[in-house]
Amino acid sequence: MVTPGNETKTKPSWRRYVDGQQEWESWTDKIFAQDSSHKCPTYVHKTPPCQGSCPSGEDIRGWLAIVRQQEKPPAGVSWEEYAFQRASDANPFPALMGRVCPAPCQVGCNRNELEDFVGINAVEQFLGDTAIANGYAFAPAPALSGKRVAIIGGGPAGLAGAYQLRRMGHACTIFEANEGLGGMFRYGIPGYRVPRDTLDAEIQRILDLGEIEVRFKTRVGLDVQLSDLEQDFDAVLWAIGCQSGRGLPVPGWAGTPNCVSGVAFLKAFNEGRMKVTAERVVCVGGGDTSIDVVSVARRLGHSTKTGPGALPEAVVRDGYVAHDSALAAAAEGAHVTLTSLFTREAMTASEHEVHDATYEGVTILDGVMPLEVLLGADGRATGLKVADCRMTDGRPVQVEGTERVLLADLIVSAIGQGGDLTGLAALDNGRGFINADKLFQVPNRPGHFVAGDIIRPHLLTTAIGAAWVAADSIDAYLRRVEQRRRPKVDVHHFNLLEKLIEADLAPTPFKVQDQGDLRGSCDGSYAIHNYEDRAGAEVIGQDELFLAHFNYHPRHLRQEEVPSAEAVLGHFKERVIGLTAAEAIDEAKRCMSCGMCFECDNCVIFCPQGAVYRVDKGSRTTGRYVATDYAKCIGCHICADVCPTGYIKMGLGE
Repeated sequence: MVTPGNETKTKPSWRRYVDGQQEWESWTDKIFAQDSSHKCPTYVHKTPPCQGSCPSGEDIRGWLAIVRQQEKPPAGVSWEEYAFQRASDANPFPALMGRVCPAPCQVGCNRNELEDFVGINAVEQFLGDTAIANGYAFAPAPALSGKRVAIIGGGPAGLAGAYQLRRMGHACTIFEANEGLGGMFRYGIPGYRVPRDTLDAEIQRILDLGEIEVRFKTRVGLDVQLSDLEQDFDAVLWAIGCQSGRGLPVPGWAGTPNCVSGVAFLKAFNEGRMKVTAERVVCVGGGDTSIDVVSVARRLGHSTKTGPGALPEAVVRDGYVAHDSALAAAAEGAHVTLTSLFTREAMTASEHEVHDATYEGVTILDGVMPLEVLLGADGRATGLKVADCRMTDGRPVQVEGTERVLLADLIVSAIGQGGDLTGLAALDNGRGFINADKLFQVPNRPGHFVAGDIIRPHLLTTAIGAAWVAADSIDAYLRRVEQRRRPKVDVHHFNLLEKLIEADLAPTPFKVQDQGDLRGSCDGSYAIHNYEDRAGAEVIGQDELFLAHFNYHPRHLRQEEVPSAEAVLGHFKERVIGLTAAEAIDEAKRCMSCGMCFECDNCVIFCPQGAVYRVDKGSRTTGRYVATDYAKCIGCHICADVCPTGYIKMGLGE
């Protein structure tokens, strides 16, 4: 058959069957071609891989359905606010995480089987920015339970924990060692990636829930004792993070003044203390922290002026504040090198961040291991001896004969972080972290819970998700109820019953005394018929979708203002330019709604018996758009085969 001319002008998406594949692969599939079967369609909700891959557990498919205009908001609520409320149910920082999250959800997106993943974090940034611009607030917190929780640390995990706990009715007191809230958001990520006005707005929205007290510059273990917390609070959530950087495990590092950690380097910059850096900076790492270090170093440059603040390590190590603005005014470009044990494709830093750093003039040496810090007569580092390496069983092995020296005026180690448990030895597991069970309780210490990097350093989104589970555990502990078993797929799921209640379509109560015990009826208004929720147990893969339904639809890329190597000095403007409303809507339309009906009408159109029909308009909701008349259905399998989202399964019958 000749391909229509208009189709030759678009890129192909996917072929349902490859050329030459003319036979059904199994007799189970062959039933599709028969007149009838004993199986009839049922509607099965599963979790999409984006949500299954999201450590925060966001209902991504849900808020994308709202943005694409498929799921309608309640009367009087704009789609923007409705989508924001859905997105922030799991993550109270959509504007921030839309910018900095490495988006494992996009790696898992089934649309990768077509042309490209859905730009989930781009749409999330749009929702977060729109919420700030329009002053959207969280729903009012419920009445107080009479319980108060101490939260140690005001970073992503601590703030997310306070947010979730206050929504459960519990008051909170946050103990923060620094002068501001935000943790790694504020002190670990540069302002050109996380604008401080955006950060402040999303934090204030949490505090506006009320009954969240904050005590700044207070170190638990030093200023406040552990016994005081146990006496004054009903539960404790440890969310102190990991803001102590690891040094290089090589000779010459320990005690050398111009050898500093990446965490300390970024904290000095983000507090506004460091105005310039060194002429030659070498950073050892390969993760996101190391990329931030080298990108900041390129922006700061170095100064030939002498005097207080001219040595960056004095600012980083001693807390000195370089007030001399002439230092920055006289700055010249810095030579910045990043080394990594891993090859570039295996580095843990986000690929586009690595690309941007290279474009900004950073030299990246991958597959290189540090051997020794070389010292001058004054005891300061003059260079880092390195060699090529290959990874064997997860460990670097030096390639002999490749040793060389990288000249350096400042060496930064960004190879990992640890917690500071000074005064809290009772909680230290011996490795500088706090142990946690599956419910984020501290083992053998009732009333103590933990979330975030102090368990194991990972992503910001991981800390936010852990805080949600910890808050659930704290709530059960405070209410003295048994902690519910967590589902296998532990995320914020679409709930059909909640949607029906929202639409005033809730099932009527079932009363045995009035209706008897015969519950197997397809006409009763007391049940949701032919619907099964497997979302807590299964993630739907691309092999369950009818991918041929979807046309080629390129992703909307956010624009970026990435400075060149010649223009990077002093460039601290935000790089990412968010999507417009029209772009966000169109990007959301690329979502394939895996595991949930998105009202395409395929099943209605292709059913040869007219058995599949649209639910009466006054009774429709998301997830209840179509139904089946089983008096007409012959089990021909067509509706399931043409369902793009895998929502229809041939599951009913004898």
